[in-house]
Amino acid sequence: MNNTISERRIRNNKIRRNRQLRRQALMIICTFFIITFLSIFCFGTKAKAQSSDEAAQMKYKYYKSVLIESGDTLWSYAEDYADDDFYSSYEKYINEVIHINALEDENITSGQYIILPYYSCEFVY
Repeated sequence: MNNTISERRIRNNKIRRNRQLRRQALMIICTFFIITFLSIFCFGTKAKAQSSDEAAQMKYKYYKSVLIESGDTLWSYAEDYADDDFYSSYEKYINEVIHINALEDENITSGQYIILPYYSCEFVY
């Protein structure tokens, strides 16, 4: 009788251990799939395809100090330095120049120095 109880307990322990192992294996597989899915979702959607022209050419913003001469206006500087890729209008470029130089309005005088932003291409190989 004592032998039968021991054998039953051993058999129940073996069944319980097999269930635990299956549950652990299932958890490992589920974890692997969740991590794989999240990795693909997070990193796969952020990839941006670039053509070879875009990859080879990058624009950087620079600043230039300019001495204003007679007849110069912010509009004439906007025509020369405002890049269509970064400014939707000359007015936006002029507003940035006013902000950078702490000007009150668009009025500038000859002999005055102002800082102008501009973009330049740099090739990456």
